[in-house]
Amino acid sequence: MQITYKFRLYPNAEQEQNLLWTLDKCRLVYNDMLEGMNEQEKPDRVELQNSIPELKEKYPELKGVYSKVLQYEVYRLFSNLRSLSESKKKGRKVGRLRFKGKGWFKTFTYNQSGFKIIKTDNRLDKLHLSKIGDISIRMHREIEGERKQITIKHKQTGEWFAFITTSIEIEAETEIETENEEIEKEDKLIQNPVGIDVGIESFSTDSEGRKIENPRYYKKGLKKLEKAQKKLSKKQKKSKNRNKQKKKVAKAHEKIVNQRDDFLHKLSRIYVDNYDLIAVENLNIKGMSRNHHLSQSILDCSWSRFIQYMEYKAERADISVIKVNPKNTSQTCSECGRELEEHLSLSDRTFRCPECGMEMDRDINASRNILRRGLEKKLLPQGLREVTPVEIGPLQKLETISASSIIETGSLFQN
Repeated sequence: MQITYKFRLYPNAEQEQNLLWTLDKCRLVYNDMLEGMNEQEKPDRVELQNSIPELKEKYPELKGVYSKVLQYEVYRLFSNLRSLSESKKKGRKVGRLRFKGKGWFKTFTYNQSGFKIIKTDNRLDKLHLSKIGDISIRMHREIEGERKQITIKHKQTGEWFAFITTSIEIEAETEIETENEEIEKEDKLIQNPVGIDVGIESFSTDSEGRKIENPRYYKKGLKKLEKAQKKLSKKQKKSKNRNKQKKKVAKAHEKIVNQRDDFLHKLSRIYVDNYDLIAVENLNIKGMSRNHHLSQSILDCSWSRFIQYMEYKAERADISVIKVNPKNTSQTCSECGRELEEHLSLSDRTFRCPECGMEMDRDINASRNILRRGLEKKLLPQGLREVTPVEIGPLQKLETISASSIIETGSLFQN
Protein backbone atom coordinates (compact mmCIF):
# COMPACT_ATOMS: atom_id res chain seq x y z
CA MET A 1 0.00 0.00 0.00
CA GLN A 2 1.34 3.44 -0.93
CA ILE A 3 0.81 6.60 1.12
CA THR A 4 1.77 10.12 0.07
CA TYR A 5 2.63 12.82 2.63
CA LYS A 6 2.59 16.53 1.86
CA PHE A 7 5.07 18.91 3.53
CA ARG A 8 5.81 22.62 3.07
CA LEU A 9 9.28 23.65 1.86
CA TYR A 10 11.02 26.93 2.72
CA PRO A 11 13.85 27.46 0.19
CA ASN A 12 16.06 30.52 0.40
CA ALA A 13 16.45 32.82 -2.61
CA GLU A 14 19.36 30.87 -4.12
CA GLN A 15 17.67 27.50 -3.61
CA GLU A 16 14.45 28.79 -5.17
CA GLN A 17 16.36 29.83 -8.28
CA ASN A 18 17.90 26.33 -8.43
CA LEU A 19 14.46 24.74 -8.09
CA LEU A 20 13.00 26.93 -10.84
CA TRP A 21 16.01 26.20 -13.05
CA THR A 22 15.57 22.44 -12.49
CA LEU A 23 11.88 22.72 -13.39
CA ASP A 24 12.75 24.44 -16.65
CA LYS A 25 15.36 21.79 -17.58
CA CYS A 26 12.86 19.02 -16.86
CA ARG A 27 10.43 20.82 -19.17
CA LEU A 28 13.11 20.89 -21.84
CA VAL A 29 13.70 17.12 -21.52
CA TYR A 30 9.95 16.37 -21.53
CA ASN A 31 9.41 18.40 -24.71
CA ASP A 32 12.44 16.84 -26.41
CA MET A 33 11.27 13.32 -25.48
CA LEU A 34 7.77 14.13 -26.76
CA GLU A 35 9.24 15.29 -30.06
CA GLY A 36 11.28 12.08 -30.28
CA MET A 37 8.24 9.94 -29.49
CA ASN A 38 6.20 11.67 -32.21
CA GLU A 39 8.89 10.70 -34.71
CA GLN A 40 8.80 7.02 -33.69
CA GLU A 41 6.64 4.62 -35.65
CA LYS A 42 5.74 2.89 -32.38
CA PRO A 43 6.44 4.60 -29.02
CA ASP A 44 9.50 2.98 -27.44
CA ARG A 45 10.22 4.05 -23.86
CA VAL A 46 13.59 2.26 -23.58
CA GLU A 47 14.92 3.89 -26.76
CA LEU A 48 13.93 7.35 -25.55
CA GLN A 49 15.43 6.81 -22.10
CA ASN A 50 18.70 5.63 -23.69
CA SER A 51 18.83 8.87 -25.68
CA ILE A 52 19.21 11.03 -22.53
CA PRO A 53 23.07 10.83 -22.58
CA GLU A 54 23.01 12.22 -26.14
CA LEU A 55 20.68 14.97 -24.97
CA LYS A 56 23.20 15.89 -22.25
CA GLU A 57 25.84 16.32 -24.92
CA LYS A 58 23.50 18.58 -26.86
CA TYR A 59 22.58 20.56 -23.70
CA PRO A 60 25.59 20.38 -21.31
CA GLU A 61 23.66 22.26 -18.60
CA LEU A 62 21.52 19.13 -18.06
CA LYS A 63 24.49 17.65 -16.17
CA GLY A 64 23.42 19.95 -13.35
CA VAL A 65 20.21 17.93 -12.88
CA TYR A 66 20.20 14.59 -11.04
CA SER A 67 20.05 11.76 -13.61
CA LYS A 68 17.01 9.96 -12.17
CA VAL A 69 15.04 13.23 -12.26
CA LEU A 70 15.60 13.40 -16.02
CA GLN A 71 14.78 9.70 -16.47
CA TYR A 72 11.48 10.22 -14.64
CA GLU A 73 10.36 12.66 -17.37
CA VAL A 74 10.29 9.73 -19.81
CA TYR A 75 8.09 7.81 -17.36
CA ARG A 76 5.83 10.88 -17.00
CA LEU A 77 5.53 11.16 -20.79
CA PHE A 78 4.44 7.54 -21.23
CA SER A 79 2.16 7.75 -18.19
CA ASN A 80 0.39 10.72 -19.84
CA LEU A 81 0.19 8.75 -23.10
CA ARG A 82 -1.37 5.79 -21.28
CA SER A 83 -3.98 8.04 -19.62
CA LEU A 84 -4.82 9.52 -23.01
CA SER A 85 -5.24 6.04 -24.48
CA GLU A 86 -7.51 4.92 -21.63
CA SER A 87 -9.70 8.00 -22.08
CA LYS A 88 -9.99 7.21 -25.79
CA LYS A 89 -11.06 3.63 -25.00
CA LYS A 90 -13.88 5.03 -22.85
CA GLY A 91 -15.24 6.90 -25.87
CA ARG A 92 -13.96 10.36 -24.97
CA LYS A 93 -12.66 12.72 -27.62
CA VAL A 94 -8.94 13.19 -27.06
CA GLY A 95 -6.22 14.96 -28.99
CA ARG A 96 -2.45 14.58 -28.87
CA LEU A 97 -0.02 15.21 -26.03
CA ARG A 98 1.01 18.85 -25.98
CA PHE A 99 4.40 20.46 -25.52
CA LYS A 100 4.80 22.28 -22.21
CA GLY A 101 5.20 26.04 -22.44
CA LYS A 102 7.12 28.21 -20.01
CA GLY A 103 5.35 28.42 -16.66
CA TRP A 104 3.23 25.31 -17.33
CA PHE A 105 5.60 22.82 -15.72
CA LYS A 106 5.01 22.55 -11.98
CA THR A 107 6.70 19.37 -10.69
CA PHE A 108 9.81 17.22 -10.86
CA THR A 109 10.45 13.89 -9.13
CA TYR A 110 13.31 12.06 -7.42
CA ASN A 111 12.56 8.35 -7.76
CA GLN A 112 14.21 5.82 -5.38
CA SER A 113 17.35 7.90 -4.72
CA GLY A 114 18.83 11.38 -4.68
CA PHE A 115 16.95 12.64 -1.64
CA LYS A 116 17.33 12.38 2.13
CA ILE A 117 15.56 13.86 5.18
CA ILE A 118 17.93 15.30 7.79
CA LYS A 119 16.48 15.67 11.29
CA THR A 120 17.53 18.77 13.24
CA ASP A 121 16.86 20.20 16.70
CA ASN A 122 15.25 23.28 15.15
CA ARG A 123 11.63 23.90 14.24
CA LEU A 124 12.39 23.01 10.62
CA ASP A 125 14.20 19.90 9.39
CA LYS A 126 16.23 19.67 6.18
CA LEU A 127 15.47 17.93 2.89
CA HIS A 128 18.59 17.09 0.92
CA LEU A 129 18.05 17.07 -2.85
CA SER A 130 20.97 15.96 -5.00
CA LYS A 131 22.39 18.78 -7.19
CA ILE A 132 20.21 21.35 -5.35
CA GLY A 133 21.14 21.28 -1.65
CA ASP A 134 19.55 21.16 1.81
CA ILE A 135 16.15 22.87 1.90
CA SER A 136 14.20 23.67 5.07
CA ILE A 137 11.08 21.50 5.43
CA ARG A 138 8.31 21.48 8.03
CA MET A 139 7.81 17.82 9.03
CA HIS A 140 4.51 18.27 10.86
CA ARG A 141 3.90 14.52 11.12
CA GLU A 142 5.85 11.27 11.27
CA ILE A 143 6.37 9.30 8.05
CA GLU A 144 5.50 5.60 8.05
CA GLY A 145 6.90 3.02 5.66
CA GLU A 146 9.79 2.88 3.21
CA ARG A 147 10.39 6.12 1.30
CA LYS A 148 10.09 5.45 -2.43
CA GLN A 149 10.07 8.83 -4.14
CA ILE A 150 9.63 12.53 -3.60
CA THR A 151 7.91 15.03 -5.89
CA ILE A 152 8.68 18.73 -5.61
CA LYS A 153 5.81 21.02 -6.60
CA HIS A 154 5.74 24.76 -7.25
CA LYS A 155 2.30 26.32 -6.81
CA GLN A 156 1.00 29.43 -8.53
CA THR A 157 0.95 31.12 -5.13
CA GLY A 158 4.76 30.87 -5.08
CA GLU A 159 4.84 28.19 -2.37
CA TRP A 160 6.90 24.99 -2.62
CA PHE A 161 5.78 21.57 -1.38
CA ALA A 162 7.32 18.12 -1.12
CA PHE A 163 5.13 15.05 -1.69
CA ILE A 164 6.83 12.02 -0.15
CA THR A 165 5.50 8.63 -1.27
CA THR A 166 6.08 5.65 1.03
CA SER A 167 5.26 1.96 0.80
CA ILE A 168 3.63 0.06 3.68
CA GLU A 169 3.19 -3.68 3.67
CA ILE A 170 -0.17 -4.96 4.97
CA GLU A 171 0.21 -8.44 6.37
CA ALA A 172 -2.26 -10.93 4.89
CA GLU A 173 -3.88 -13.57 7.08
CA THR A 174 -2.36 -17.01 6.59
CA GLU A 175 -4.92 -19.09 8.45
CA ILE A 176 -7.09 -21.35 6.30
CA GLU A 177 -10.75 -21.12 7.25
CA THR A 178 -13.79 -23.03 6.12
CA GLU A 179 -16.51 -21.24 4.17
CA ASN A 180 -18.86 -21.20 7.17
CA GLU A 181 -16.15 -19.75 9.43
CA GLU A 182 -15.52 -16.95 6.91
CA ILE A 183 -19.23 -16.11 6.75
CA GLU A 184 -19.47 -16.08 10.54
CA LYS A 185 -16.40 -13.86 10.77
CA GLU A 186 -17.82 -11.35 8.26
CA ASP A 187 -21.13 -11.30 10.11
CA LYS A 188 -19.43 -10.53 13.43
CA LEU A 189 -17.16 -7.87 11.99
CA ILE A 190 -20.05 -5.68 10.80
CA GLN A 191 -21.30 -4.39 14.12
CA ASN A 192 -21.55 -0.65 13.51
CA PRO A 193 -22.55 0.21 9.90
CA VAL A 194 -23.73 3.55 8.54
CA GLY A 195 -25.32 4.76 5.30
CA ILE A 196 -24.57 8.23 3.94
CA ASP A 197 -26.73 10.20 1.50
CA VAL A 198 -25.02 13.27 0.03
CA GLY A 199 -26.91 16.34 -1.09
CA ILE A 200 -26.80 20.08 -1.73
CA GLU A 201 -29.15 21.49 0.92
CA SER A 202 -27.26 19.44 3.53
CA PHE A 203 -23.81 18.17 2.58
CA SER A 204 -24.70 14.70 3.86
CA THR A 205 -27.30 12.85 5.92
CA ASP A 206 -26.54 9.56 7.62
CA SER A 207 -28.72 6.63 8.65
CA GLU A 208 -28.49 7.58 12.33
CA GLY A 209 -30.33 10.85 11.80
CA ARG A 210 -27.47 13.34 11.52
CA LYS A 211 -27.49 16.08 8.90
CA ILE A 212 -24.15 17.76 8.10
CA GLU A 213 -24.39 21.40 7.08
CA ASN A 214 -23.15 22.23 3.58
CA PRO A 215 -20.24 24.67 4.15
CA ARG A 216 -20.48 26.14 0.59
CA TYR A 217 -16.88 27.38 0.63
CA TYR A 218 -16.84 28.40 -3.05
CA LYS A 219 -20.00 30.47 -2.69
CA LYS A 220 -18.62 32.20 0.42
CA GLY A 221 -15.27 32.96 -1.22
CA LEU A 222 -16.69 33.92 -4.62
CA LYS A 223 -16.98 37.66 -3.91
CA LYS A 224 -13.31 37.96 -2.95
CA LEU A 225 -12.27 35.79 -5.88
CA GLU A 226 -14.25 37.86 -8.41
CA LYS A 227 -12.73 41.07 -7.03
CA ALA A 228 -9.20 39.67 -7.43
CA GLN A 229 -9.92 38.43 -10.96
CA LYS A 230 -11.39 41.79 -11.96
CA LYS A 231 -8.18 43.54 -10.84
CA LEU A 232 -6.11 40.98 -12.77
CA SER A 233 -8.01 41.69 -16.00
CA LYS A 234 -6.98 45.37 -15.78
CA LYS A 235 -3.25 44.72 -15.35
CA GLN A 236 -0.90 45.11 -18.31
CA LYS A 237 0.20 41.76 -19.74
CA LYS A 238 3.72 40.54 -18.84
CA SER A 239 4.04 43.29 -16.21
CA LYS A 240 5.28 42.71 -12.65
CA ASN A 241 1.98 43.99 -11.25
CA ARG A 242 0.11 41.41 -13.31
CA ASN A 243 2.31 38.63 -11.93
CA LYS A 244 1.70 39.86 -8.38
CA GLN A 245 -2.05 39.94 -8.98
CA LYS A 246 -1.90 36.44 -10.49
CA LYS A 247 -0.55 35.18 -7.16
CA LYS A 248 -3.40 36.90 -5.30
CA VAL A 249 -5.97 35.19 -7.54
CA ALA A 250 -4.20 31.85 -7.01
CA LYS A 251 -4.23 32.40 -3.23
CA ALA A 252 -7.98 33.09 -3.30
CA HIS A 253 -8.51 29.80 -5.16
CA GLU A 254 -6.09 28.01 -2.82
CA LYS A 255 -7.94 29.19 0.29
CA ILE A 256 -11.23 27.75 -1.00
CA VAL A 257 -9.57 24.42 -1.85
CA ASN A 258 -7.78 24.23 1.52
CA GLN A 259 -10.97 24.99 3.48
CA ARG A 260 -12.90 22.34 1.57
CA ASP A 261 -10.15 19.72 1.91
CA ASP A 262 -9.83 20.37 5.64
CA PHE A 263 -13.57 19.80 6.11
CA LEU A 264 -13.64 16.67 3.91
CA HIS A 265 -10.58 15.15 5.58
CA LYS A 266 -12.00 15.65 9.08
CA LEU A 267 -15.49 14.40 8.22
CA SER A 268 -14.16 11.31 6.42
CA ARG A 269 -11.85 10.58 9.35
CA ILE A 270 -14.77 10.71 11.80
CA TYR A 271 -16.77 8.14 9.83
CA VAL A 272 -13.80 5.80 9.33
CA ASP A 273 -12.90 5.94 13.04
CA ASN A 274 -16.44 5.26 14.29
CA TYR A 275 -17.97 2.76 11.83
CA ASP A 276 -16.88 -0.58 10.39
CA LEU A 277 -18.97 -0.41 7.20
CA ILE A 278 -19.82 2.76 5.28
CA ALA A 279 -22.36 2.62 2.46
CA VAL A 280 -22.50 5.44 -0.10
CA GLU A 281 -24.14 5.99 -3.48
CA ASN A 282 -22.17 5.34 -6.66
CA LEU A 283 -23.05 8.68 -8.21
CA ASN A 284 -22.39 9.85 -11.76
CA ILE A 285 -21.07 13.28 -10.77
CA LYS A 286 -20.07 14.21 -14.32
CA GLY A 287 -23.58 13.52 -15.58
CA MET A 288 -25.19 15.36 -12.66
CA SER A 289 -23.00 18.44 -13.20
CA ARG A 290 -24.47 18.88 -16.70
CA ASN A 291 -27.47 20.47 -14.95
CA HIS A 292 -26.52 24.14 -15.47
CA HIS A 293 -28.72 25.29 -12.58
CA LEU A 294 -27.00 23.05 -10.02
CA SER A 295 -23.56 22.35 -11.53
CA GLN A 296 -21.71 24.98 -9.48
CA SER A 297 -23.29 23.77 -6.22
CA ILE A 298 -22.62 20.11 -7.07
CA LEU A 299 -18.95 20.72 -7.86
CA ASP A 300 -18.56 22.90 -4.75
CA CYS A 301 -19.65 19.95 -2.58
CA SER A 302 -16.86 17.66 -3.92
CA TRP A 303 -18.71 14.43 -3.08
CA SER A 304 -16.28 12.36 -5.15
CA ARG A 305 -13.32 13.66 -3.16
CA PHE A 306 -15.16 12.99 0.12
CA ILE A 307 -15.76 9.36 -0.91
CA GLN A 308 -12.18 9.05 -2.18
CA TYR A 309 -10.84 10.27 1.19
CA MET A 310 -13.02 7.75 3.04
CA GLU A 311 -11.89 4.93 0.74
CA TYR A 312 -8.16 5.35 1.25
CA LYS A 313 -8.54 5.92 5.00
CA ALA A 314 -10.81 2.85 5.23
CA GLU A 315 -8.34 0.70 3.30
CA ARG A 316 -5.66 1.46 5.86
CA ALA A 317 -8.08 0.87 8.77
CA ASP A 318 -9.30 -2.40 7.18
CA ILE A 319 -12.96 -1.42 7.05
CA SER A 320 -15.39 -1.43 4.10
CA VAL A 321 -16.65 1.49 2.00
CA ILE A 322 -19.31 0.10 -0.32
CA LYS A 323 -20.80 1.95 -3.29
CA VAL A 324 -24.39 1.05 -4.11
CA ASN A 325 -26.79 1.72 -6.95
CA PRO A 326 -28.40 5.14 -6.25
CA LYS A 327 -31.57 4.38 -8.24
CA ASN A 328 -34.75 5.30 -6.30
CA THR A 329 -33.09 5.48 -2.86
CA SER A 330 -35.20 8.60 -2.21
CA GLN A 331 -38.40 7.06 -3.65
CA THR A 332 -38.43 3.78 -1.70
CA CYS A 333 -39.73 3.22 1.84
CA SER A 334 -36.87 2.13 4.11
CA GLU A 335 -39.33 0.25 6.35
CA CYS A 336 -41.45 -1.86 4.00
CA GLY A 337 -39.59 -1.45 0.68
CA ARG A 338 -42.59 0.02 -1.17
CA GLU A 339 -41.63 2.28 -4.11
CA LEU A 340 -43.74 5.39 -4.67
CA GLU A 341 -45.81 5.47 -7.85
CA GLU A 342 -45.54 9.26 -8.08
CA HIS A 343 -41.94 10.26 -7.45
CA LEU A 344 -41.08 13.04 -5.02
CA SER A 345 -39.88 16.32 -6.47
CA LEU A 346 -36.76 18.05 -5.10
CA SER A 347 -38.97 20.42 -3.10
CA ASP A 348 -40.63 17.52 -1.21
CA ARG A 349 -38.52 17.04 1.92
CA THR A 350 -40.66 14.47 3.74
CA PHE A 351 -41.21 10.86 2.67
CA ARG A 352 -44.68 9.39 3.43
CA CYS A 353 -45.30 5.73 2.67
CA PRO A 354 -48.85 4.89 1.48
CA GLU A 355 -48.29 1.22 2.38
CA CYS A 356 -47.08 1.20 6.02
CA GLY A 357 -47.73 4.83 6.96
CA MET A 358 -44.08 5.56 7.79
CA GLU A 359 -43.22 9.27 7.74
CA MET A 360 -39.59 10.35 7.72
CA ASP A 361 -37.22 13.04 6.49
CA ARG A 362 -36.56 12.33 2.82
CA ASP A 363 -32.74 12.28 3.15
CA ILE A 364 -32.72 10.06 6.22
CA ASN A 365 -35.00 7.60 4.46
CA ALA A 366 -32.58 7.58 1.51
CA SER A 367 -29.55 7.03 3.77
CA ARG A 368 -31.23 4.02 5.41
CA ASN A 369 -31.99 2.55 1.99
CA ILE A 370 -28.33 3.10 1.07
CA LEU A 371 -27.26 1.32 4.24
CA ARG A 372 -29.54 -1.64 3.53
CA ARG A 373 -28.20 -1.98 -0.01
CA GLY A 374 -24.64 -1.72 1.30
CA LEU A 375 -25.20 -4.47 3.88
CA GLU A 376 -26.86 -6.70 1.29
CA LYS A 377 -24.04 -6.13 -1.18
CA LYS A 378 -21.54 -7.13 1.50
CA LEU A 379 -23.42 -10.11 2.96
CA LEU A 380 -25.60 -11.64 0.24
CA PRO A 381 -22.72 -13.01 -1.88
CA GLN A 382 -21.80 -15.11 1.14
CA GLY A 383 -25.24 -16.71 1.35
CA LEU A 384 -26.69 -14.57 4.14
CA ARG A 385 -30.33 -13.50 4.24
CA GLU A 386 -31.65 -10.09 3.26
CA VAL A 387 -31.26 -7.24 5.71
CA THR A 388 -34.33 -6.10 7.65
CA PRO A 389 -35.03 -2.59 9.04
CA VAL A 390 -34.45 -3.93 12.57
CA GLU A 391 -30.89 -4.93 11.66
CA ILE A 392 -30.19 -1.46 10.32
CA GLY A 393 -30.75 -0.14 13.82
CA PRO A 394 -33.13 2.33 15.49
CA LEU A 395 -33.33 5.87 14.15
CA GLN A 396 -31.76 8.42 16.48
CA LYS A 397 -33.13 11.91 17.09
CA LEU A 398 -32.67 14.16 14.04
CA GLU A 399 -29.89 16.71 14.53
CA THR A 400 -28.10 19.16 12.26
CA ILE A 401 -24.36 19.57 12.76
CA SER A 402 -22.50 22.62 11.44
CA ALA A 403 -19.34 22.33 9.38
CA SER A 404 -17.51 24.63 11.83
CA SER A 405 -18.36 22.26 14.70
CA ILE A 406 -16.82 19.32 12.80
CA ILE A 407 -13.66 21.32 12.06
CA GLU A 408 -13.28 22.54 15.65
CA THR A 409 -14.23 19.37 17.57
CA GLY A 410 -13.51 16.63 15.04
CA SER A 411 -16.64 14.79 16.17
CA LEU A 412 -20.22 14.07 15.11
CA PHE A 413 -21.27 13.10 18.59
CA GLN A 414 -22.63 16.01 20.59
CA ASN A 415 -22.18 15.95 24.37
